[in-house]
Amino acid sequence: MEAAVAVDVAILPPPIVSEAAIRLSAALPASESKGLQLDAQHLPHITLTQQFVHAPEVGRVAEAIARVLCDREPLPLVVTGPGRGSSSVWMQVGVTPALLDLHRDLMDALEPFERSGANSSAFVGGSARAGDVKWVSRFRQDSSYSRYQPHVTLGHATKLPHITPLAFNADTVALFHLGRFCSCGDVLESWRLPVL
Repeated sequence: MEAAVAVDVAILPPPIVSEAAIRLSAALPASESKGLQLDAQHLPHITLTQQFVHAPEVGRVAEAIARVLCDREPLPLVVTGPGRGSSSVWMQVGVTPALLDLHRDLMDALEPFERSGANSSAFVGGSARAGDVKWVSRFRQDSSYSRYQPHVTLGHATKLPHITPLAFNADTVALFHLGRFCSCGDVLESWRLPVL
């Protein structure tokens, strides 16, 4: 069996959003942390797709992403407030037609590359939790299309942080090799919108 790689196609928000996310992440209670804190190795991001792919196909995956991004304009988005999923807390991002179209088009374009049966070795350093493997394995079923919920994960806490709504333009998309907590740190390829 060929080696698998856990990948994430994500929007990298501009500094006004990413710096706020890093500050909010650092302010979460240390006693409730499970080990995730945003920083230069765990970049704030808005996931568009996640899946396992065969390592030799990463280049073809990047080419498919570039085709989807061709001629797309930067996306006007809004951080609408706080949100949560299980023990994770995040900055909720409003769904817009353009964002949903981009998510759907990427899911469709990358479906032929999706592989099953991967384990923690598919993640950076091979140190993923069982929950990370399950999350990526089930992203298409549980978190995409009508279930897509864009956000910037901050870390873990029982109480939602105070988050002021913030409008921004998103113009950078990247392909990441996922790490523990499905964090994004290793950039495999990136694009600035519009990709011509």
